[in-house]
Amino acid sequence: MRSSTLFRRINRHTVPSRAPHSLTKPVREVCVPPVDSLVEFGAYVQGKKVSAQGIEEALGLVRAHNQSNSGASAFVWVGLHEPAAPEVEWLAEVFGLHPLAVEDAVKAHQRPKVERYGESLFMVLKTIAYLDHDELTATSEIIATGEIMVFLGADFVVTVRHGKHCSLAGVRERLEDKPKLMNRGPTGVLHAISDHVVDQYLQVADLMQLELEEVEATVFADVSSRDINRIYQLKREMLEMKRAITPLQSPMAALPQRRVIPSEMRDYFRDVGDHLSRVCEQVESSNELCSSILQAALARSNALANEDMRKISSWVAILAVPTMIAGIYGMNFDFMPETKAVWGYPAVLAVMVTVCVLLHRGFRRNGWL
Repeated sequence: MRSSTLFRRINRHTVPSRAPHSLTKPVREVCVPPVDSLVEFGAYVQGKKVSAQGIEEALGLVRAHNQSNSGASAFVWVGLHEPAAPEVEWLAEVFGLHPLAVEDAVKAHQRPKVERYGESLFMVLKTIAYLDHDELTATSEIIATGEIMVFLGADFVVTVRHGKHCSLAGVRERLEDKPKLMNRGPTGVLHAISDHVVDQYLQVADLMQLELEEVEATVFADVSSRDINRIYQLKREMLEMKRAITPLQSPMAALPQRRVIPSEMRDYFRDVGDHLSRVCEQVESSNELCSSILQAALARSNALANEDMRKISSWVAILAVPTMIAGIYGMNFDFMPETKAVWGYPAVLAVMVTVCVLLHRGFRRNGWL
């Protein structure tokens, strides 16, 4: 019996249990062309859009034109909105995108940056939008953020947008209406997108400045805890806006020095960098102003609390005098001053009133009441 038990125990430990082969085999998603996430695509030759049935056909037309015409700036522009990983991987195979850039485009929530992969660029732009609200409360959402990723090559531009705001349809229509601008090539599209995003920064910064001025006007009114919560909410939104805008300043300043940027386009990118610097300075000053408003509101709230405490203390001191006198004469003693006198009761009342009036006048003179 013992030997059979030992055999079963050894057999159980020496024979490993194997999972089915289908469970251990990695599952790979098949790359598919973008359908649901595709906003628009087009092939542009000499600044004008040419018809194409698909992205691959458009890219073939563009590259055939560029090979037959040296120095041509024909390119393909593909716009996506919140694509899935297989869709971006399909575009990576078509355009030869770097895997690291593709991973960033799928996951989103990236820091503003400009990275070079071979002869192509990958740029991340944070977008912000001002959300309308009837009244600013502690739970109001004022700033909404998103992202625009731009893959830039010699003959293609791929834009991946995350978020519901900051659409690029207006940018595309404006460039298509002016073939001269579209003829600048992919770098011209990158300039138009970055300029559009920075203009949005400026508009939101101006609206936030108006919010600050409105809140500042109410600081020295009757401040309640709710008012301070509103100011703190505005401060938090300002910090979110600062985190979205400020990190882009360094990559944008270095972009004109990139070799892939043509010399004729570098002045345009410097202009965008100047606008971005102006917005960053405005956001920084608004953030400091918001901090000052919050500190002033807290100081004002503490001052009002101290004023209320002084008033309460003053009335307690005034009422303590008649309470003390009434307490003394309320004791059960036979030999008390003026208890047998006819004028004793009125005299005690007169002393109470006189002392209370004098205390009230003293507190009023000192600003406690």
